[in-house]
Amino acid sequence: MALDAHRIPEEPYYRPVAGEVALFEAAYAARMPMMLKGPTGCGKTRFIEHMAWRLGRPLVTVACHEDMTASDLVGRFLLDPGGTVWHDGPLTQAVRHGAICYLDEIVEARQDTTVVIHPLTDARRILPLEKRNELVQAHPDFQLVISYNPGYQSVLKDLKESTKQRFAAIEFGYPDAAVEAEIVAHESGVAAGTAALLVRIAAGSRNLKGHGLQEGVSTRMLIHAGRLVAQGIPLETACRIALVLPITDDADVRDAFSAAVSAAIA
Repeated sequence: MALDAHRIPEEPYYRPVAGEVALFEAAYAARMPMMLKGPTGCGKTRFIEHMAWRLGRPLVTVACHEDMTASDLVGRFLLDPGGTVWHDGPLTQAVRHGAICYLDEIVEARQDTTVVIHPLTDARRILPLEKRNELVQAHPDFQLVISYNPGYQSVLKDLKESTKQRFAAIEFGYPDAAVEAEIVAHESGVAAGTAALLVRIAAGSRNLKGHGLQEGVSTRMLIHAGRLVAQGIPLETACRIALVLPITDDADVRDAFSAAVSAAIA
């Protein structure tokens, strides 16, 4: 009842690709901490939403960022008219009430913040609340899930080995062209032929990763382009707005990508 607002009422669309649904169900049955690895916009968040619905569990999602503190996760004392009152953070709420807690893009959080999850990811399954002098035993249905984009890793932005090795991992990538076109068509409402063309454009951009582009065009970006087309925007204009301009600020790379898009559409 406490987390009813975090329940997903309707099945989110998700197209399974490589047995990941069965793998996650087995991991949840064992209450195993899970890491979803893969590039941005490939479906990690949609997958965990689908699995939370499928398993009938509330989903507490935290978008990690570099200013996030441990108190933002576990909770803090706040003043109200009755005095100083403790308020659970999102992680503590999930631990107490048996939700799936999803820490999205955990690599963005400071390492001293992520250490707070360590006691939840081994046999202890506890969350220490030092400010309350309390040890919260995880609800039997609680599971911790993080997402991680290896493409962002650097000396300053990477997970500690002591954190990574506490999780089992499912690797995500962009699906095969036919499957990705099916997803784009379903989510955006464009015709199958237009979806297939968008996927071919994306494939070309992904070949440029590391050669002018940090990341290739994601499935999410293709869906954005498709939705613009479904609203009557010409395909080339939609591609420029949703694919070319967001992906790079380098004028030379942008012009080259624009030319490639025009050639693919012609």
